[in-house]
Amino acid sequence: MKAICFYFQIHQPFRLKRYRFFDIGNDHYYYDDFSNDDIVTRIAQRSYMPAAEALLGMLEKNPQFRCALSITGVALEQCEQYVPEFIDLLKKLVATGRVEILAETYAHSLSSLIDPEEFESQVKVHDDKIQELFGVKPKVLRNTELVYCDELAPQILAMGYKGVITEGAKHILGWKSPNYVYSAASAPKLKILLRNAKLSDDIAKRFSNPDWDEYPLTADKYIDWIANTPADEQIVNLFMNLETFGEFQARESGIFQFLEALPYFAKERGVEFWTPTDAVTKLKAVGELSIMHPISWTDESRDTSAWLGNKLQNEAFQKLYSVAERVRLCDDRRLKQDWYYLQAADHLFYMATKHFADGAAHSNFSPYETPFQAFTNYMNVLSDFIVRVEEQYPLSIENEELNALLTTIRNQEREIETLNKEVSSMRKNIEHFNEEHLLREAKAAEAAKPVAEKKPARKACKPKAETAAKAEPKKPAAKKKAPAKK
Repeated sequence: MKAICFYFQIHQPFRLKRYRFFDIGNDHYYYDDFSNDDIVTRIAQRSYMPAAEALLGMLEKNPQFRCALSITGVALEQCEQYVPEFIDLLKKLVATGRVEILAETYAHSLSSLIDPEEFESQVKVHDDKIQELFGVKPKVLRNTELVYCDELAPQILAMGYKGVITEGAKHILGWKSPNYVYSAASAPKLKILLRNAKLSDDIAKRFSNPDWDEYPLTADKYIDWIANTPADEQIVNLFMNLETFGEFQARESGIFQFLEALPYFAKERGVEFWTPTDAVTKLKAVGELSIMHPISWTDESRDTSAWLGNKLQNEAFQKLYSVAERVRLCDDRRLKQDWYYLQAADHLFYMATKHFADGAAHSNFSPYETPFQAFTNYMNVLSDFIVRVEEQYPLSIENEELNALLTTIRNQEREIETLNKEVSSMRKNIEHFNEEHLLREAKAAEAAKPVAEKKPARKACKPKAETAAKAEPKKPAAKKKAPAKK
C-alpha cells in the first residue's frame, strides 16, 4: 500500500506602498490597496478559483481522493475583501470532510526563529480564524516556508499538534528517503512529514519546460514513478503552492487536466490519497530525525538565507522584533493589525541579494526594482510604526519595568471593576430596601386612619321592610315602680 499526501499553500502579503522618509510621523497607512486588489483578484481568477473547482470535481468523482490546504491569515483577509467567492469555494472543499486545513502562522512570519511567544500567539490566532470560517481545528502544523529545526519541536508538541511538515532536504536526510514518517529527535511524540522535493518540483517548476528531459509529463507516467518507489516507502508528500495551477504553470500547458487525471491512474496502480493527519495517525515513525539548524523549502540551499542572508535583512528583522513585547501589551487594534502585516516574510525576501538557483525567482515576486529600494521603503514604514508604538509605551522604559507597571495597572483595573460591581449590587439592595420600607409605611398609615374615615365595607342587600324596621328608633323600656310600704 502506498499513498500520496497532497498539500497546497495559499499566501499573499499586504504589499506596501511607496513610503518616503518625510511620511514618517505624518502618514500611518502603509499599504498599496490598488496593487493588493489587482494581484489577489488576478491570481484568484487565473489560479485559485479554477484550481479549487478542479479539486471539488476530483472529490465528487473520486471518493478516494483527499488533500490538504494551508492558508495564511493575511491571505484569508485579502480573499474576504477582494474575492469572497473564493472563500465560498474553500468552505465547500472543507465541507466534504476530505480536505484538511493546516495550522501555520497568521502573518506568514519568521517569528519562530526569534520570538517563541509571538510564534505561539500567531498560530493560535490563525487556528481561531480557521475555526471561525470553516468550523474545523487544525491538527498538523505547517510553519512559514516549511521552516523547522529541533528547537521548535517541543513547543509545537506542547501546542497540541500531532505532526509538523517540513522539507526533505538532502543535507539533512543523507541516504535516507523523504517517503517515510519520522519522529522529532527533541520531541519523539511529534511526527514529521517530509516534502519530496524532486516529485513536487516536477509539477511545480518543470511541468511545462520543453527543455526538461521528461517533458511532457503525463498523469500515467507520474503515477508510475510513485508506484515504482520501493515497496516499504509508504507515503509520498507532494507540497506546492496552489498558484502552480494556472499561474506558475499556465492553463494552456494542460496542468489542470494533468491534476484531474491523477486519481484515475492512482486507483489503477493501487495508490491512495491521504491527508497529513491520516499519515501521522496511520503510520508509525521509522526513526528519529535530528535537524540542528533551521531548514526551509526555498532555494537549493534549503535554509533561511532567502530572508536572513544579508545585513539589510537582519537589521530589518531585529528592528521589527525589538518592539514585539510592547505591541503584545497594547490594546490598539490598528497597531496590532499593522504588526501582523509587517511581519510577513515576503518583505524580507524582497531584500535578498543572493543569487537564487532558480534564476529570476526574486525579480518575479518583488515589487521593487532593487533589494536596497525594498529595504529603504520597509525601514521607513517600520520607523513610523515604532514611533506609534513608542507613543503608547516609551522605549526608554525597560520591558521588565513596563511589565511590572502594566501588571499593577491591570490589577488595579480588576480591583476597581470588582468594587464597581459591589457598589452596583449595594445600590440595588438599598433601592429594594427603600421600596419595602415605603410599602410598610404606607400599610401602617392605612391602618392608623380613624374609623369614620375608613370606607364602609359593602354589605349584602336586605328586604326594605326589614331595613325600615331596623331603621325605626327603639322606645326606651318603662321603669319598674318600687312596691308601696305598708
